[in-house]
Amino acid sequence: MPARVHALLVVRPDGRIPADLHLRRTLTALAAQSRPVDALTLVLCGPDDALREAAGASGAEGVITADRSTSYAQALRMATHRFDGDAVWLLAQDTAPAPDALARLAGALETAPSVALAAPKLVRWDDRAQIVSLGVSMTRLGRTVGLAEGELDQGQHDATEDVLGADVRGLLVRAPEWRALGGIDPALAGADEGLDLGVRARLAGSRVALAPTAIVAVAGDGVAGPPGGEDFRAHVRRAYATRTAQLHRRLVYAPGATLPLHWLSLLPLALWRTLGHLLGKQPDRIGPEWAAAVVAMMRLPSVAAARGRLRRARTAGWAQLAPLRVTTAQLRHRLDDAGDAGDRHDLRFFTGGGAWLVLAALVLSAVVLPALLAWPVLGGGALAPLRATFAQLWEDAAWGQRPLGWDLVGPADPFSGLVALLGSLSPWEPSRAVVVLWLLALPLATLGGWFAATRVTRRSTLRALGAIVWVLAPTFLTALVDGRPAAVLVHLLLPWLLYTGVVAHRSWTSAGVASLLLAAVIACAPSLAPALVALWLVAVILTLVLRGGRGLPHVVWLLVPTAVIFAPLVWHRLRAGEGWSLLADPGVPLDTAGGVDVFRRLLLTAGFPAADPGGWSALLGAGAPVWWVPLLTVPLIVLALLAPLTARLTASLATLLIAAVGLATALAAVGVTLTATGTDVVALWPGSALSLAWAGFLGAALLTLDLLPGIRLARVAAAAVVAVALGVAAFPALTATVRGAAALTNGPASTLPAYVDAEGRGGTSTGTLVLVPQPDGGISSTVVWGGSATLGGQTTLLSARTAPDAADVTIARMTADLITDAAGDVVDRLADHGIAFVVLGTASTGEADGARALRLSAQTALDKRDGLDIVGETAKGTLWRLSGDVAPRVAAAETAATAQKVAGIQLGVIAVALLLALPTTASRREVRGLPRVVGTSRAESR
Repeated sequence: MPARVHALLVVRPDGRIPADLHLRRTLTALAAQSRPVDALTLVLCGPDDALREAAGASGAEGVITADRSTSYAQALRMATHRFDGDAVWLLAQDTAPAPDALARLAGALETAPSVALAAPKLVRWDDRAQIVSLGVSMTRLGRTVGLAEGELDQGQHDATEDVLGADVRGLLVRAPEWRALGGIDPALAGADEGLDLGVRARLAGSRVALAPTAIVAVAGDGVAGPPGGEDFRAHVRRAYATRTAQLHRRLVYAPGATLPLHWLSLLPLALWRTLGHLLGKQPDRIGPEWAAAVVAMMRLPSVAAARGRLRRARTAGWAQLAPLRVTTAQLRHRLDDAGDAGDRHDLRFFTGGGAWLVLAALVLSAVVLPALLAWPVLGGGALAPLRATFAQLWEDAAWGQRPLGWDLVGPADPFSGLVALLGSLSPWEPSRAVVVLWLLALPLATLGGWFAATRVTRRSTLRALGAIVWVLAPTFLTALVDGRPAAVLVHLLLPWLLYTGVVAHRSWTSAGVASLLLAAVIACAPSLAPALVALWLVAVILTLVLRGGRGLPHVVWLLVPTAVIFAPLVWHRLRAGEGWSLLADPGVPLDTAGGVDVFRRLLLTAGFPAADPGGWSALLGAGAPVWWVPLLTVPLIVLALLAPLTARLTASLATLLIAAVGLATALAAVGVTLTATGTDVVALWPGSALSLAWAGFLGAALLTLDLLPGIRLARVAAAAVVAVALGVAAFPALTATVRGAAALTNGPASTLPAYVDAEGRGGTSTGTLVLVPQPDGGISSTVVWGGSATLGGQTTLLSARTAPDAADVTIARMTADLITDAAGDVVDRLADHGIAFVVLGTASTGEADGARALRLSAQTALDKRDGLDIVGETAKGTLWRLSGDVAPRVAAAETAATAQKVAGIQLGVIAVALLLALPTTASRREVRGLPRVVGTSRAESR
């Protein structure tokens, strides 16, 4: 046993708790040692009167004051000149040893002369049953691995003796070895200090032994050891300190011949590890990774000094360390064991009936939509064909010349990107992808509803009810019947957004998926942006309040892809002074029939987006009473409103908040007009907001049923009432296609005559001027580039414009010249601009007398026009072709460069989100111990 032990205690007030409180407990523990310390030296880093008072009463043989920025290694070096003993005990203000700790540590040194370092068992300051650290090792590549961290102390590690290193706190080191090794390496800056000291001791021919019965309590906010704390900044500091220490040790331990290669590889390695951090769902480590790489490259003098100390003390080879390193298999086994614990219930998708429900929905889709099985293109309502090729799909989704308008240049609506993605699933025939979407809409909605219900309940019956209620939502079936692709996509994506969004704080995988889904939902329904942003702010606040900020970067990331994707459109619209147009519905403008009265608002509250509730008025005939139809959703709403009376109050309030925000958005949106088609204004579609409200009501109702007191029969009966009532409400919509009452049609493959379609399939260099007489005596003029107006080519830059611009004035004058006067050079001006065809059509709602007279007059003028050759009557109207040479469409000079920059930034952010969303073994291990149902156990608060 060492004859004389000198304790070096370093104090620095860095923690949230005043350092003097911890210091007094540590000093009391030192005074109570069964084997007293022979000498005590204190190093006070920073001026603090309370610390000076505690130090003065400690009986220390010396008190050294230093600057507050002094590191642990520097403070120990300052105290070494006062060192007088056979062993040195390394302590900080938050290391309170048990009464027999020093005796047991000294006994470990006495066991064998080869033991140079004795390490205690570090336990939590407020819970001695929890192990903080007991031995440290490293992998072959230098990764630090704690041999026992965060475990319940059951004596399972007390038989371990030899280790490669240990946490520096509480180490007892022989005096000769301490001097020979040169103490702690100051460049490690709070991480791996004990490990590095142990490695150097091993290479010097000594050993590191554990003394598991020597207990030292640590609070984690002292100057020694890794940075403490659980908030985001603490995690970043720990990541920086750990990576800096690892890179420094790599340069110190490397053979001399390979040192330049290691130094040159630091930045490329940081780039490679950045990708790894994204895949590993640890983007918060990217900043520390690069900072550590730069710092390691700049610390060549520190590396040289450390290599010198190692070279002077070394007497053994690196092979001596091999038995104490952690192998890859051992590391994987330890990580797997760490992720096995928890309350992760079986999904039961197949055994619980989820798969059968999806199959039943697929059969139902084939029954209620039989004609779609043979249709190559889906038309009607707000549907339109897609581009013919993969490249053209994505050209419509990029910044540049829009395929509609006289000379419109700007960003595409984000919805066009979704359309391009959908069409890319069937690149050989993109328009068929929309047909397949309609055929799979019912089973996909069932699947999404079932999985979203798994976040609310474990009961298979209620999960099935969630799937049924979601697929029978009136707003979803109305969107299917009316041909609203954006609204259908919103309803299909929302359950997955909620499924991943409510657990985004848990893992980067969920946050990555949810961020992409959020961007997709807002792209389909920009009017939902205020509601979803409000819910995002609530999630941020809850993360700060309930979790102390843990997981906050995950939640913050949710909005990043959406912000980047919408940034070009926001910038463009705000510069034009048309900020409200950002909320306009994308795609083909389609009005919602019906006025805005009290009955319409009551219908919205009940979940019906149109004036005809569920299509019952059309089914029963005009004048038939339909006041009873909204009552069919009352059972669901009543169950939802009872949710706060259950035990899961937080979850109940959250679901009702979702319902309230969605319903408020729908009530605010109804009757608001932001787009126009021809002379008709088009109101916002409130159905997308109702889908959000429906999700909230459904979640709250499932919570009520899940915790419904009484016998199981009551729960089943209530669920049956809800399902049957909604089934009755859905009957007209489910039979609309069979009855021929749906807006869906077979095609068209193009909105222009087939002759134009054949000429324009090569791209958008060929323009067509489409003239449609209006009932009020005016005429609508539109320029379509390419073979058809497409779904992805629609743009709110045109449909939501509130005032005419120079292009509108130009096309209006040319139209007037074209149909009123046979003289002039208007045809040449059209040819110079790239217009090759003129189509005179009729309004889709029929032709009034004034419109017919104007059409006949315009047709006569066009027939007399020199330079126009009539092609003939077509299903789309009368077609003329310009007989002279037509110049190709002139691209704006800055279009290509701007498009590349915008696309590069957006694709970069999307790539990051995709990397975060890709599941890995580590990410699956991370959430394995957490429950699927949100807010049901203490595990959720971890």
